[in-house]
Amino acid sequence: MSTPVYDAIICGGGHNGLVTAAYLAKAGRKVLVLERREFVGGCSVTEEVWPGYRVSTAAYLTSLLQERIIRDLELERHGYIVDAKDPSFFSPFPDGRTLFFWQDEKQTLASIAQFSRRDAERFPAYEAHLERIARFLEPMLLSTPPEFPPRGLSDLPDYIRLLARFHGLGRRDTVDLVRIFTLSAADFLDEWFESEELKATLATDAVIGANGGPRSPGTAYILLHHTMGGVGGKRGLWGFVRGGMGAVSEAIASAARSYGAEIRTAAPVTRIQVASGTALGVALENGAEIPARIVVSNLDPKRTFLELIEARHLEPEFQAAIRRYRCEGASAKINLALDGLPEFRAAPETPGPQHRATMHICPSIDYIEQAWDDAKYGRPSRAPLLELTIPTMYDPSLAPEGKHIMGIFIQYAPYRLRDGDWEAMREPFYERVLEVLEEYVPNIRSIVAERQVLTPLDIERRFGITGANIFHGEMSLDQMYSMRPVAGWARYRTPIRGLYLCGSGTHPGGGVMGAPGYNAAREILKDARRW
Repeated sequence: MSTPVYDAIICGGGHNGLVTAAYLAKAGRKVLVLERREFVGGCSVTEEVWPGYRVSTAAYLTSLLQERIIRDLELERHGYIVDAKDPSFFSPFPDGRTLFFWQDEKQTLASIAQFSRRDAERFPAYEAHLERIARFLEPMLLSTPPEFPPRGLSDLPDYIRLLARFHGLGRRDTVDLVRIFTLSAADFLDEWFESEELKATLATDAVIGANGGPRSPGTAYILLHHTMGGVGGKRGLWGFVRGGMGAVSEAIASAARSYGAEIRTAAPVTRIQVASGTALGVALENGAEIPARIVVSNLDPKRTFLELIEARHLEPEFQAAIRRYRCEGASAKINLALDGLPEFRAAPETPGPQHRATMHICPSIDYIEQAWDDAKYGRPSRAPLLELTIPTMYDPSLAPEGKHIMGIFIQYAPYRLRDGDWEAMREPFYERVLEVLEEYVPNIRSIVAERQVLTPLDIERRFGITGANIFHGEMSLDQMYSMRPVAGWARYRTPIRGLYLCGSGTHPGGGVMGAPGYNAAREILKDARRW
């Protein structure tokens, strides 16, 4: 190939790829981002699905985006504005009662007390417990995992530093931290609370995007993972981004461009070019070849190593490990254009505070577990967990005047069906979701003007995610930290010299957090001293 013009080519313009590009460009490197679609963002996008409706088609809320990245890249100056949800959660129940979580703790405790005074008394201690563990783990989000297994004495300092951190946590919290990585969300919550309604509401954070139910071991960590963020410096809050989730990606892209990065859309990479074990550049779908000193993939590990790199360049053992990497999802998304607001049987006020919250349809832990029971045998849930959001309650500009957008995130819709296929199941599944919703929202059918149904197959094709797993791979203990994506290759480098990973298939995993992209950039710049 010709002499490289670029120091780094980033394959994939999702938010992590853009974060890596921004930090490399800020450090003075010449960077090119190549994105397959017509716009950047990956799953963090805003699309005009119908005239006048700008929809966050995939990701729909923010909290996990790291404050350091927001500050370093001055994202607010580039248009990143978030409205924190208040109330944060709303759960209606078949008996007509409702549970609200508010930013004001007294209001939340009063709502919980309707179901259990004991739980209301315990709730502040529960939140403090999670916060202590989260404070311990959060610095590790923006750190590189130690080499596992260690390759020599040079790796020991990383383990010594890690052990020192555990020493600072204390004996009791250390035990609790280890347990939270292995416990199911149901078992964890049972230790704290007695109210099924409260436990079901909290358990949603443990299963959203997961390939497991609330009684699956390890889901307690997913619950914790979703608490390690905030909005405006206030821990635990989630919010709606003005302009939709695409505004997150556009702000990062704008920052990257301001530092000199070049971003090309509608530029699919078909091959990472390798010779003598070293990445030399990329080939595009249009036949163009672009050389670079290094290549960085924001794609998931399977797509990177099994599709973009010829098998002859990888050791069979490494290829086998990547093939074993579990990345099938069990989620679907429905986006609706509404002529009005949903009227809940349990909360008929319209508009009401429930419309500003994340609204959950899942009356009990058993309900969620039974929804998972269907999915684990290859059937779409007959009574799925539904998480509803109406971003137009905070940003009316997303829809025509008087109209609304509602997103429905659905657990569970297994990627691999036992019978039939998702093309045939699309409409029946949509109908079933509306039937479930109609039990709580009698007017739902009368206000739906347009619909977009994204099955797991659609998610895979549209957003380029193998298996439609929104985290780029299961976030289970054997696929986290020094094991993500595979043992021996969790430090953003790969067996191909000059090829790095920066996506959610690396530590610390999924969510719109930017941490994998930040960590990858740091490791690349360490290596760049040898360029």
